[in-house]
Amino acid sequence: MSHLTLEERQTIELSLNNSDPLNVIADAINKSRSTVSREIRKHLFTDCSGAYGRCFNDCIYRANCSHTGMCIDHPECVSKRCCLCSDCRKVCPEYKKELCAKLDLPPYVCNGCPDKARCRLEKKFYRAAVAQKEYSKLLKESREGFNLTEEELLIIDALISELIKNGQSIAHILQNEKNIIEYSESTLRRLVRSGALKARNIDLPRQVRFRPRKSKAVYKKIDKKCRINRTYEDFRRFCTEHPEISITEMDTVEGKKGGAVLLTIIFRNCGFMLAFRRERNTAQSVIDCFKGMYEKLGEEVYKKLFAVILTDNGTEFSNPSEIEIQGEEKISSIFYCDPSSPYEKGRVENNHEFIRRIIPKGYSMNCYSQEDINKMMSHINSYGRPMYNGRSPAEIFVSMYGETVLHLLGQELIPKEKIILKPSLLK
Repeated sequence: MSHLTLEERQTIELSLNNSDPLNVIADAINKSRSTVSREIRKHLFTDCSGAYGRCFNDCIYRANCSHTGMCIDHPECVSKRCCLCSDCRKVCPEYKKELCAKLDLPPYVCNGCPDKARCRLEKKFYRAAVAQKEYSKLLKESREGFNLTEEELLIIDALISELIKNGQSIAHILQNEKNIIEYSESTLRRLVRSGALKARNIDLPRQVRFRPRKSKAVYKKIDKKCRINRTYEDFRRFCTEHPEISITEMDTVEGKKGGAVLLTIIFRNCGFMLAFRRERNTAQSVIDCFKGMYEKLGEEVYKKLFAVILTDNGTEFSNPSEIEIQGEEKISSIFYCDPSSPYEKGRVENNHEFIRRIIPKGYSMNCYSQEDINKMMSHINSYGRPMYNGRSPAEIFVSMYGETVLHLLGQELIPKEKIILKPSLLK
């Protein structure tokens, strides 16, 4: 790949901050010296912030200037020297800009300059984030528009616009002029829709009656082969071979689209459920939740709790190996339900009903912290269930794994008379 990545740009910025020469930077990212030089000069930006305790002033005479009271916009500065104000360059007739001679030589920026904290001149910096943003914008703009010259566009306009205004459809025009017009119907419709031709959408009777189709975002899977040997049939076979093993089900609870979400995990043997707040519904956020539990619980307890995990086919769960391998060995096994079969992990799906009592569907979760979510789950887990003869999932969990593990997972037993399963719990 010839284009620089964000990681390579970050390497360039870090090296410039360390005053590394361009050839060292080029070797670090495996690019030529000229590539690094062009990248820096293309994406450097100007900073006129002055220095600590000293305003910006790049006049060549600032050190010996004795002018006072030249700026009518600052009457309070009448008794002060004008060179102590950054606005003097706008009104002083003797102003002459001073440029730092170092900026004409590699690396062309002030990132690693030892004098930048005291310098009052115009500075130039390279920042990876700024460079990446400018690069992405240019890349996007270069791919917009139509692959047509102005002459080709004029020819198409002359051929079809008048016919469209006469009530002819684009399909009809193409059928009659197929030996002259070399473009497809969809291309011509896009030209009309974009306003590139004299004909408009209003001239196409059927077009104005159609609403634009709503497109649903398609998220890519991290590992497209993640389901191999991890299907629901594989899960059933594995459970038959290991009947004593602990099984957990995992799912996602969404608030408002694009906002914070919850990762929910329920233990089949006791109905005890955990929930973790995540800023975004990404695979990395799920991985971080499990790594955090591994660090808190230790390998022995973690392996006992999360030996088998059953989940759906969401893209946030499409990097199973990162969850299965903690430390240096595989200590969990992840399996996937069949597509469109949420009933195969019905325990976690049904238990979401308790969460919806406190955080109704469609409500944003951005305002809640992990402490709020832990509080909510403590109340839910302390709620008695008929299927357990009135005992709560938290009580059963403590009897199986101990109260210390309960607290390590951020949960506590709530007295029965103090349980609240209403939105008021988190207000």
